[in-house]
Amino acid sequence: MNEMEEIEIVIVGGGICGLATALALHRKGIKSVVLEKSETLRATGAGITIRANGWCALHQLGVASNLRLTSLTVQGGTNISLASGKQQERPFEKGEIRCLRRSELIKGLAENLPPGTIHLGCQVLSITLDPLSPHSIIQLQNGRTIKATVLIGCDGANSVVAGFLGLKTVKFLSLSQVRGFTKYPSGHDFKNEIVQVIGGHSKIGRIPIDNKLVYWFATLKMNPKDVVAKDPELLQQMTLESIKGFPTKMLDMVKHSDQDSLSISRMKYQAPWDILLGSFRKGTVTVAGDAMHAMGPFLGQGGSVALEDAIILARCLARKRHEIDTKTNGSQVIAYKVGEALDQYVKERRMRLVQLSTQTYLTVSFGGSNIDPTAWEDKKFKGESRFPAQVRIQIKKKCKPFEEDEFRPILHHYDGPKFRLKLSVPE
Repeated sequence: MNEMEEIEIVIVGGGICGLATALALHRKGIKSVVLEKSETLRATGAGITIRANGWCALHQLGVASNLRLTSLTVQGGTNISLASGKQQERPFEKGEIRCLRRSELIKGLAENLPPGTIHLGCQVLSITLDPLSPHSIIQLQNGRTIKATVLIGCDGANSVVAGFLGLKTVKFLSLSQVRGFTKYPSGHDFKNEIVQVIGGHSKIGRIPIDNKLVYWFATLKMNPKDVVAKDPELLQQMTLESIKGFPTKMLDMVKHSDQDSLSISRMKYQAPWDILLGSFRKGTVTVAGDAMHAMGPFLGQGGSVALEDAIILARCLARKRHEIDTKTNGSQVIAYKVGEALDQYVKERRMRLVQLSTQTYLTVSFGGSNIDPTAWEDKKFKGESRFPAQVRIQIKKKCKPFEEDEFRPILHHYDGPKFRLKLSVPE
């Protein structure tokens, strides 16, 4: 029988969130161990958009300057309707936005961690609570057993740690997204903007990474029972078939894409009410990143918000750690202080995540929820909507209404002594 290892902080998952959390802790002088089930660090998905909030986090992690050297600043966005041929500028938030190679981001985070932090080939089989202490016991497939003072699940939408916490599973849409890179050896003539072409049940977009490399993504209507192609050549053919009739430049981009970069994934999201009501801590165990708030690609915030999680979680743990004397405090006191830190982390994150998950829920694109594209007609383009969303409501339980003071702080359309009932188009 293998001897049980004792490790203060264990992070499950060596993706963006897991590595960022380990690096954020390292910057605070706190050691941790990252358990990654793959034999190599994961960098699937080709590119990733990092928005202003993500760059603030990367700056605090000390890796922003080097990553900026590998990408261009996105300076705007355009939506093109295939049906009408009309172009429309996308509402674009202020602040720095760039598209990075996922591999560059993973590499930038991993290279700044102390040697020995990342343990590859470590798949978690089970998590249990130690009956003699507040610690958690982690059983790995390779036979190792680890006792962790703090356990952080950064292991994605199908998180083992989230399952241990009893969190609701993610919800899937009948949409999939294919992603890839296209290289232009002589350079491309695209503007530094996000361009999306929307038509039928498909949508394709592109973002230049640098002067010779473009990241593209295609959203395809797919039923849950459809067989998902894993072969790169089949993925390429399937994408071309789905975007027949699209602009030639988009077709050529897919035709000449780097097949090794192609990947496909089902679109998924976490329901806002699950985030509002979810128990994100049990003892000294918590989650971050997609394990906490899978939100799909609709807002382009998945990676940036995961980086936020890492910064805030490390800050909360560091504050409480200064109150702990490991030489004199018993395990119960340490667990209590860690619990306070994790509670503060969850409190800081919850409403931010509810807001983003609600936006995701409301802006799920065509087809995913049988959406009527003309539900809210745009004044400039008759018969079209900039915000093609509709909500299906089902009352599960009748509850007594809240007092006004309880819900006033979370509403944006409270104006003085009364509520504005008329919503704007974006709302």
